[in-house]
Amino acid sequence: MRDRILSIQEILREEISKILLHELDLSRGVLATLTRVEASGNLQQAKVYISVIPETESKQVFSQLKHGIFAIQQKLNKKLRMRPVPKIIWMAETKTKEAARIEELLEENR
Repeated sequence: MRDRILSIQEILREEISKILLHELDLSRGVLATLTRVEASGNLQQAKVYISVIPETESKQVFSQLKHGIFAIQQKLNKKLRMRPVPKIIWMAETKTKEAARIEELLEENR
């Protein structure tokens, strides 16, 4: 079962990334990256983690994502041959910021 969930998470990551690449119209100089997907054990929902650079644009990007969720979910439903397709929940990625802070501290100690 665990292998199936991991496989589905990877498929969701790839497909949602493709959809966002074509659907998400970002301001110039803004980068939004899908970093990971965590599907629930029953595959009813999937937390989709997004990293935004610069971080000051996060609110605007997540507003766009929330506004376009219905269209994105529909495209995902058409592409995947599984039922039910997990419901997408957008999450801000914090692990990349934590990792950058750790690297910064390590550099200071050298």
